[in-house]
Formats: sequence, C-alpha cells, structure tokens
Amino acid sequence: MSDRFQAVMPVAPRPEVVFVAGEGSWLIDEAGKRYLDFVQGWAVNALGHGHPSLIRALQEQVPRLINASPAFYNEPMLKLAGMLVDHSAFDHVFFANTGAEANEGAIKLARKWGALNRDGAHKLITFAHGFHGRTLATMSASGKPGWEGLFEPKVPGFVKVPYNDIDAVETAIDDDTVAVMLEPIQGEAGVIPADPVFVRDLRTLTAERELLLILDEVQTGMGRTGDLFAYQGFGVEPDIMTLGKGIGGGVPLAALLAKEAVSCFDPGDQGGTYGGNPLACAAGCAVLETVLQPGFLASVRATGSYLQHRLDQLSYSHGLGDVRGRGLLLGLDTTDRDAPALAKRAFERGLLINAPRSDTLRFMPALTVSLAEIDQMAECLDEILEEGV
Repeated sequence: MSDRFQAVMPVAPRPEVVFVAGEGSWLIDEAGKRYLDFVQGWAVNALGHGHPSLIRALQEQVPRLINASPAFYNEPMLKLAGMLVDHSAFDHVFFANTGAEANEGAIKLARKWGALNRDGAHKLITFAHGFHGRTLATMSASGKPGWEGLFEPKVPGFVKVPYNDIDAVETAIDDDTVAVMLEPIQGEAGVIPADPVFVRDLRTLTAERELLLILDEVQTGMGRTGDLFAYQGFGVEPDIMTLGKGIGGGVPLAALLAKEAVSCFDPGDQGGTYGGNPLACAAGCAVLETVLQPGFLASVRATGSYLQHRLDQLSYSHGLGDVRGRGLLLGLDTTDRDAPALAKRAFERGLLINAPRSDTLRFMPALTVSLAEIDQMAECLDEILEEGV
C-alpha cells in the first residue's frame, strides 16, 4: 500500500484510487478516469452526484446557518419534518446522522413504550440475514452471518427468526416481546424482498398481539423502490419507520418517524449533537422536494423496470439466476459465478457495482439514472460475463 493511504484506518478493502469529482451517474478519479456509478454510496446519493437542487440548497444554507444546536428549532428542520409528516403515516420526526443511529433510536423508543405500556416488555423480533447498522445495539439486532462472535457481549433482547416466515414470528412472541423490526428488502442479504402477504400478515399479527411494527427503510425509503416509502407499496402502516442513506442525498442525515401513540420519549431520553442541523436538513428538503415532483416516482418505476429487463437479459444470456428487488434496488443471482470477482473486474473497466454476497450483484444507481447509462452498464457487464469471470 502506498504511504499516502497509511493514515486511514483499514476497515474496508479499498482500491488505491482517489475520487475527486462526481457528475450525475459518474465518478471521476484524480487521473481523470470516469466510472459509471451503480453503487452511489450504497444508495446514498439518491439524486446522483452534484445534483443542481442539492448544490443550490447547500450553497444557500451555508452562509445563513450551519448549526444552531439541537436545543433550538431551525427553519430547515421544521420544514423537512413537516414535509415528512405530510407525506407519510407518521406524526413525529427525530433527526439523526446515520441509519444506524435512527435504528438505535427506534429500538430505544420501542423499549420505552414497552416499559410504559407492556409491563417492561423489551424484546424485539428481528430476522436472519437482516442488517440494521454497526452500533452494538443495531449489530445485535442484525442477523448478518459472521457477526455472532464479534464485539461480545452484545446487547441482549433480540430474537432472530427466518425472513418471510409468519409462523416463526408468532412462535417467537412471548410476554417480553415489544416489537418486530424488519427491512422491506434485505439489501446486505442479497436483495431479498419481503413477501407482500407476509408483511400484511405481520401487521395483522402485531396489531392483534399489541406489538409495535418497525420498518427499517434506511435503504428502501425516499423513492428507491418506486414508492416514496416501501411500506406504501405493501398497503400497511408501521408504527415506527427509520430513514437514512438517500434522505440527505449524500449529506449525513437520517430520521426516526413514529406515530403519536407510540412517540413516548421524554426530554433527555434521546438526542444528538448534530441531529436536525440546518445544513443537513436543507439537503433533505432539496431531496424530498425533488422526489415529490410530478412524475418523478413514476420515472423511477419505469427506469427500474428497464434495469430489471436488462438484467433479465443478462441472466438469460449467461445462464444466471433470478433478478430480485423493486424499483432501483435490484440484485442479480450470479449462481456459480464469483460475484466479488465480477465486481472487481467491472471496477477495472470503470463500472461500480456491489457484491453483498458471493453469488449476488447489487445495483443501486441514482434515481436519476438514464436508460442510456443502464445500457452502458449492461453492455460492460455482458462483456465481462462473456469472458468467463
């Protein structure tokens, strides 16, 4: 490794390439090489790199006010909270910096609600192969393989069951259960969608047993699936939802949303130094305003259908597996092909795709990706597959 990289803690196997600029679906390194970006910071850059509305919002906010302390209201905080409430099933919003922080807040809120309403019930049912973040509590809630023995002892009180198995959920419920928490699409597991019938049955079951339903929409929210929030496509309303990644369009921002009946934090129970700061919330307003423009979500659905069509073609041509997901969060089953090796070869060709598992490629382009850019991606991947990687 070159000396210039030594000071950065090696928590990820990064290639020795330095990116210096971005334009829409493209990243540019310091040598001027352009990369077609179908990762977008793991679905973070919802509008792509350098979207004019996001840049304008940040430029206008920086000279006005960057941080006023979470002890006070600020204009972008109030505006974004109001917009989120107006366009969702929720009544209250707590702003955080990361999806993990929002999920940590959801766990705390559920346990506080259980202490007040369910005789101290505190257990959360979560799912095998789920991913909720990298704090100790969210790692404990996750079902990511290989984490079982990491950073022990973890936070107790999480019961993991198979995904899409309503009988397993019902069996796991006991007097100490307070909530069920899941991702509408398990991204790190290989882009595994929740079955719509399962989600509806889960809502019915949790309501009957007086449990909370928490949806982690850190990756699926903000238009990623073609609906503003994935829960809307299932026809259910959770009690709590978390957002992250795309809500800030690249600026660190996350949110915990709750219905008033379960919003039971008292002053001092929850907080965060940077939560709801004007700069991040101005970015969130720009993203949400863009996504809510007439025709935007319909365009995401159409573009997602085209991306799925091109991936289906690749699967058929090269004897691969199914294409999973919704909207612009899709996974391609590579069967016996080494997905990380395919992603590495793609990087060398100037294409950024992600391999969350040894047999899965994940595609998370900007919501503004063009059909021509999808064609470029598919043609590049077709050539790599043809070479027999």
